[in-house]
Amino acid sequence: MAENKTPLVKELTKGILKENPTLVMLLGMCPTLAVTTQAMNGIGMGLVTTFVLLGSNIVISALRKVIPDKVRIPAFIVIIASFVTLIGFLLEGFVPSLYDSLGIYLTLITVNCIIFGRAEMFASKNGIVASACDAIGMGLGFTMALFLMGSIREIIGSGKWMGLEIPVLSNNPMLLFIMPAGGFFTLGMIIAAVNKLTNKKPPQELGCSGCPHAESCGKAGDCQ
Repeated sequence: MAENKTPLVKELTKGILKENPTLVMLLGMCPTLAVTTQAMNGIGMGLVTTFVLLGSNIVISALRKVIPDKVRIPAFIVIIASFVTLIGFLLEGFVPSLYDSLGIYLTLITVNCIIFGRAEMFASKNGIVASACDAIGMGLGFTMALFLMGSIREIIGSGKWMGLEIPVLSNNPMLLFIMPAGGFFTLGMIIAAVNKLTNKKPPQELGCSGCPHAESCGKAGDCQ
């Protein structure tokens, strides 16, 4: 399969805003809503996911020509799970507080649709350097989205930020923002702001021709 010759700078920057995995593609919603009650948790989950995404993208890209097509999905899962296990051991040993905060959502990174989606759509079709750039860009975009959500929810819902009390807000926190409903509300407002900044509009027609990711998927000409 021929490799895409997309400029590396584009791969590094696309995930930050234009193709942000959380705010544009709406992937990884479970950890996004669950762990962002604090800004620090958002950073932690984002960096852990970036580590797994980078490692799995590099390995999958390196092995893409030797992994049989019929078993590529199980192979991807094994590779991703190996990196999740590794980062789990490291966090438990060196950052136990973050390990406890992430809880079950750390293990669920194995089936995170952001990581699996990049493995299927990009790493399995491109070289190692491009795949690494794609992973870093998507990881940074995911981390920034979680940090932003966590900051807003922590400041308004707890009257604190990164553990520091904020005058006035600390005495009158809106507890709704650290509850599930507050997570959905915060995410919706951020997505609306991002759509306004990028001038994103709904597709005028269904199918691959109306999909903003048709080019990277490689099936734009197969659907009508």
